[in-house]
Amino acid sequence: MTAPAALRAPLAMSALVLTAHIGPAATWLPGLRRRCLPSLAGLGHPGHIALTFDDGPDPRSTPHFLQVLDRLSTRATFFVLGERLLRHPELGRDIARRGHELAVHGWTHDRPWLPTALRDAREVARAAEAVRSIAGVRPLWYRPPYGILTGGRWAAALRAGLRPVLWSAWGRDWTEDATPEGVAVTVLSGLRGGGTVLLHDTDLTATDRWRPTLTMLPGLISGLRAEGLTVGPLADHGLAPVRRRS
Repeated sequence: MTAPAALRAPLAMSALVLTAHIGPAATWLPGLRRRCLPSLAGLGHPGHIALTFDDGPDPRSTPHFLQVLDRLSTRATFFVLGERLLRHPELGRDIARRGHELAVHGWTHDRPWLPTALRDAREVARAAEAVRSIAGVRPLWYRPPYGILTGGRWAAALRAGLRPVLWSAWGRDWTEDATPEGVAVTVLSGLRGGGTVLLHDTDLTATDRWRPTLTMLPGLISGLRAEGLTVGPLADHGLAPVRRRS
């Protein structure tokens, strides 16, 4: 049964809007991302590994990561949530003072299944401004929650002068059965020189799932360095930021 003629145009328009919204989120698929959009996968300088953490800042856990990174003389990129950053501004300043890079992970950690272009633009810009005001520098990078880069969020990032960057290797460190050994094996199974690693410095479920990542982090960094790779933030990874409008 076909739709009445009067409904066909609105239905077609709705389908087009939904496709434009959800279609770009296919970049969540690692193989597609690496083959077709290597810069979105965070593939940069072949001798460098970009170390990134999502979902903070969190006063329960982030300071532990900062201490370990200080001990290892390693800097990283922290993709922060705007609402958390404003809740813990001094922790955000501490991350920046220690030489790490703050980037935008969004305002809240939600799944964007419905098109919300205006809200996306507002919230990404608001989060970017929070980073700028607290870190003292404009952020360069954007990674959406869950890596779901919809058309609206992609446009919002570019409008805010942010370059979307996902990852080429992750630790799946948010899972209930994560162990230090398992996180390390999962990271290394997909990691090559020039890759970007996704880890988490907090746990949004208010449990301690971040502890396996913290435990395995020194061994991961030491092992990568033993292979002749440098480890640092995205700013040192050879990716070109978005050109800002004058």
